[in-house]
Amino acid sequence: MLTLDFHPAGRHFLQIPGPSPVPDRILRAMSYPTIDHRGPEFGALGLQVLAGIKKIFKTEQPVVIYPASGTGAWEAALSNTMSPGDTVLMYETGHFATLWKKMAEALGLKPEFLGLPGIEGWRQGVQADRIEQRLRKDSEHQIKAVCVVHNETSTGVTSDIAAVRRAIDAAGHPALLIVDTISGLASADYRHDEWGVDVTVSGSQKGLMLPPGISFNAVSQKAIAASKSAKLPRAFWDWTDIIEMNKTGYWPYTPNTNLLYGLSEALDMILGEGLDQVFKRHQRLASACRDAVRAWGLEIQCADPALYSPVLTGVMTPAGFDADAIRKTIYENFNMSLGTGLGKMKGGMFRIGHLGEANDLTLMATLAGCEMGLKLAGVPLAGSGVLAAMENLTAQNSKPVLKAA
Repeated sequence: MLTLDFHPAGRHFLQIPGPSPVPDRILRAMSYPTIDHRGPEFGALGLQVLAGIKKIFKTEQPVVIYPASGTGAWEAALSNTMSPGDTVLMYETGHFATLWKKMAEALGLKPEFLGLPGIEGWRQGVQADRIEQRLRKDSEHQIKAVCVVHNETSTGVTSDIAAVRRAIDAAGHPALLIVDTISGLASADYRHDEWGVDVTVSGSQKGLMLPPGISFNAVSQKAIAASKSAKLPRAFWDWTDIIEMNKTGYWPYTPNTNLLYGLSEALDMILGEGLDQVFKRHQRLASACRDAVRAWGLEIQCADPALYSPVLTGVMTPAGFDADAIRKTIYENFNMSLGTGLGKMKGGMFRIGHLGEANDLTLMATLAGCEMGLKLAGVPLAGSGVLAAMENLTAQNSKPVLKAA
């Protein structure tokens, strides 16, 4: 027997920036009996979720749904649009941008990595002017795509995707714009059509509040046209049959039926609250969390206040204090999980997730656990982050916005 439910009294606080806690409503929906994925009930479900997910991406174009993680959606985006040896311009903003670059290399592409050196590059967003400058030099249009991460989960930096689109257009370059918003979707404002994105990559386990196991490609007509001549091998990831069968609510393979039940419920929750209201709630919680970090006298990983993420806050620990040791202290004493530092930031920061179903009291409990844990670990604090966050939320006159699960 698995022994996963071993936590002490009370609920485990899963405050990593994804997977986020799954609301009870979604868990109940996923427990419904599995149905025939070729029957009429499933066709109706398929049409419903395909229509609803377009509203989340803010698109009128097809959204392809895979039974996979976000990593699968990365591969689908590249394999459907690229050919062996193609050059792709990618921007280093953190650990996940780096992993996407490694995947491009493994697929036989030639990624060119822009970004600032060292840790500094992991504290900033995408600099669109550097992309424009590089594209202007590519007079022969060897670069076939520009790949950027919208919300970098490893750092808490949200980049300006509209600015990247403007940079590509200003350079007069035909490259596709491919964007990862795996952790941004349904938590941070995202506009696939308005921002001129050709392929948007996302996943289920962040703002959509589902377990891992669903991933997405939202695709433009330009991307679909590119897929007709792309030569990278693809079979399972191929958009063609999926988009065609989706017109009637079905898939050309066995879909993850019970996760689609959960997706349907998640869409009801998000669209019922109102997508713009969801964004405002995340911004409110993020603002209070950042006030807490400042009150502790600690440094926020994102160095540009204009790019602070509403999804998570990266907290840099002082010299001489290992962030993972602090996380372990908090886990063992207060039954709470925080995100670890990744890649270049391993041991130098931890990440507080405030996404999905989170509300004011969720955040306050999280910050209390952090503050107690920091004190137990011996980290000198300038003041109380809990009090600072309380003052922030009170000043914002926050009101309950979530329906009962």
